[in-house]
Amino acid sequence: MLVLTAGVSACSGGDDSADGKKDGAKGASSTKGASESQVVRAAHQKTTAADSAKMTLVSEAAAAGKTVTVRGAGVMDLEDGASTMTMTSQGQKIEQRVLDGVVYQKAPAEQRAQLKLPEDKTWMKIDPAKLDGAGGQVNDPAESFGFTKGVTDKDVEKVGTETIDGTSTTHYRVKVAVKDLAQGDQAKADQLEKQLGTSMLPLELWLDDEGRLRQETIKLTLKPQAGEGQKDQAVTSTTTLKFTDFGTEADVEAPAAADTVDVTKKLADASKAQGTA
Repeated sequence: MLVLTAGVSACSGGDDSADGKKDGAKGASSTKGASESQVVRAAHQKTTAADSAKMTLVSEAAAAGKTVTVRGAGVMDLEDGASTMTMTSQGQKIEQRVLDGVVYQKAPAEQRAQLKLPEDKTWMKIDPAKLDGAGGQVNDPAESFGFTKGVTDKDVEKVGTETIDGTSTTHYRVKVAVKDLAQGDQAKADQLEKQLGTSMLPLELWLDDEGRLRQETIKLTLKPQAGEGQKDQAVTSTTTLKFTDFGTEADVEAPAAADTVDVTKKLADASKAQGTA
């Protein structure tokens, strides 16, 4: 089975003394004096203004008594969502790059053989937008960060203050619309609402003194859908995203075309086959 990310990215610890210097050049300012709703509503813009950051990923998915954990570390261009990271899961390592929403993965030879890919192609290209509902198999690390764009000043709860990777933060609990998880796909949004049993989900945010996102956690429980040929079991997942070292270099390039094969249709067809088995 192909090991693909089931969640989003997080950030490794770094020297945050450099953050203030780099962000100060862009006029980053403290959120002191702003209301809680104002701080949360501005979090996406303030984080994006930092241009880029280091990130790490921790995503756990559990079903039928089994848990799969994916860990990753890399960098992200916060403005256009481009990223590069190295992930590990079940003892396997995968290099991943994301450009313009398209995911490129360099998986182990064993996995490439399972997909019957050409031996001279070491990179797989996957376009989540063309997976026909099978997009849960592949996730852009920027996707979860994008959820913060939909946060409003409603249902904002201040949990408290916590130190994340040596940085003082304020912990908030907000709600995000399920439709934001579906990336504008109404059919997918409807399906997700049925599986989740709600139209709004809680999102945990940890913001620093300048209002930038330092950590984000989202938990999902997908209920089984009858009549889809899937096993009758719920799937729960917890994904945590962290950012540090704002302003770090994030130069992401697509793999050489000669070394890349598009597996989008293959993955979509495989997902459909599993759903009707």
